[in-house]
Amino acid sequence: MERMNSWSSSVVSRNSSTLSRRISHHVDDDVESETVSEAGDIGDRALHSRRHSESSSFQLPNDRTATTRVIDRNPASNFEERVDQEDIKNESDRELPKIFNYASCLIQLAVLGILGVLTRFLLQKLFGQVAGVTNDQTIIYPDLPSNMVGSFLMGWFGVVFKQDISNVSEHLAIALTTGYLGSLTTFSGWHQKMLELGVSGHWLFTVLGFLIGLFLVAYSIIFGVETAKGFKWLLGKLKMSSGSQNHSSKFNWKVAKRTHRLAVMVFFLIMLGLLWGVSGALVAREFKHGGSAAELWFACMVGPLGVWIRWLLARLNGRGIGREGLFKWIPFGTLIANVSAAWTMTALATVKKSVNTKKCDTVVTGVQFGLLGCLSTVSTFAAEFNAMRESRHPWRAYLYAMLTICVSFIFGILLYAIHVWKM
Repeated sequence: MERMNSWSSSVVSRNSSTLSRRISHHVDDDVESETVSEAGDIGDRALHSRRHSESSSFQLPNDRTATTRVIDRNPASNFEERVDQEDIKNESDRELPKIFNYASCLIQLAVLGILGVLTRFLLQKLFGQVAGVTNDQTIIYPDLPSNMVGSFLMGWFGVVFKQDISNVSEHLAIALTTGYLGSLTTFSGWHQKMLELGVSGHWLFTVLGFLIGLFLVAYSIIFGVETAKGFKWLLGKLKMSSGSQNHSSKFNWKVAKRTHRLAVMVFFLIMLGLLWGVSGALVAREFKHGGSAAELWFACMVGPLGVWIRWLLARLNGRGIGREGLFKWIPFGTLIANVSAAWTMTALATVKKSVNTKKCDTVVTGVQFGLLGCLSTVSTFAAEFNAMRESRHPWRAYLYAMLTICVSFIFGILLYAIHVWKM
């Protein structure tokens, strides 16, 4: 009987340990999947999680542990603790109303999105017309330099220094990564150029263009992360040598007060008004003539809409499918933004070939370069790809890349190629 009891207890112990290992592995896998899929952006969820994370880290003054911690400190730090507690009490007073919080974020996204469009245009002209490096008929497509530069900068400001920027302003961190770097890079432009090469008969160039393009942007963000880590390490060494770390707490650059938030919102609102006003005036002047100038300024007017849509779609990242959250590791927000932008750009390309008028070319090209160029992104895609590649399941990175490219390309062939071959 005793032997039977010991055997049953050992079986129960082994089963419970096996179950606990499975549960632990499942939980770790879910956490890793959410972390990987949210490597780029989580959309407007950041506005809610930020307030929750800040408040959850605070401890009330009547907490016993907090009281003990205050007593143990010296009078100077005790005073600082009381000041911090007063700030905590006034935290609700410092927060903008929800509608203003959203408005401020959307305005900053729009401004940085327009600046991203302008930078992408300048890089196209610099490497295309001036340097003669890029070309529509080769695998070195016109948007490759901007995709590489944006991915490199994403390694700096979207990976290594993102938290430091968020400590100053959460809206600025979102606007810089989702707005500027997301608009500086474009997946739809890359996809369309490779599609046109394939339809024209250069299928080898198409395959090489996708492979080399993926390789270059992947190593651009790796290079950005490594150089940013080196720069951060150097800053730490300089602070240690100068002893400035003892006084770092005196400088608080965080945009926290309500008046500061309102001032920042008004500043960016004025900038947005100026950018839209200048763009609208130049579109009205250049529209009848057509050309790249009219297309650029029209793109600046419609570009923010693409940034806003992508930012809202990013809330799907890390959510998975269904109630059980299947495939959480796939950032569906970024995937939908890139695929839908590529499909829409292909459809507009067929319209452009069918109508073939100066006004149609201006509107279609402006929408392709502005709205769809901002809706799709390579910098966020590269950040997600890099995070998956460094996870416990590196195969997910290549599956995610193949899924994005193949789904976009197959539909493009069905829509664009059939139309071109009929002509």
